[in-house]
Amino acid sequence: MHVLVVDDETEMAALLARGLAGEGYQVDVATDGIRAITLAGDQRYDLAVLDVMMPGMSGFELCRRLRDQVPGIGIILLTARDAVDDRVRGLDAGADDYLTKPFAFAELAARLRALRRREAHVPTALEIGGLAIDLSGQRMTAGGREARLSRTEFDLLRLLATHRDQVLPRAEILETIWGSGSFIDPNIVDQYVSYLRKKLDSISAPVRIITARGVGFRLTAEPA
Repeated sequence: MHVLVVDDETEMAALLARGLAGEGYQVDVATDGIRAITLAGDQRYDLAVLDVMMPGMSGFELCRRLRDQVPGIGIILLTARDAVDDRVRGLDAGADDYLTKPFAFAELAARLRALRRREAHVPTALEIGGLAIDLSGQRMTAGGREARLSRTEFDLLRLLATHRDQVLPRAEILETIWGSGSFIDPNIVDQYVSYLRKKLDSISAPVRIITARGVGFRLTAEPA
């Protein structure tokens, strides 16, 4: 499993590289976005860990470029900024996860393992009602309108769609997508449901995510 670490703080980059190498990853390091893009043109990366606050090309812009350049790559953003708008901006840029500094390395390792597990069972296409889900391209279409999804939004939609009309408990969603609740705030499930609902509304998708109060969520097609 090949990981690209991008951080302009050389000590932090070296620390992350050593830790990830100890976890069994093959690691390359770049200290700016241009170098990262160059490396991504020469190597096939499975995962990327990107600092947001870098001179020149920001982590948000780099995330967008890597998402276009390396199909299927898992991306985690690292930042000292914890504002909701920044998290949303990162997710909209195509990030799969967002980790606020300072953080425990064990949490980063756990989130990377969760991203790896998601790669194991990915069909190519899925349809529910009038919503077509392109699982290889992480996008969905309805009525000729298209919306791209972050990796986590994609995994949530796929999970709900493959269990259509079934209520999935929050704990099950958390375990399936994030791998463990040990380091993750359970409210993140509701947060991503909200993100996904907005994406579905943006293309007038004929499906709804219904909240089963106190239990979880289910995806159902709107009546024709």
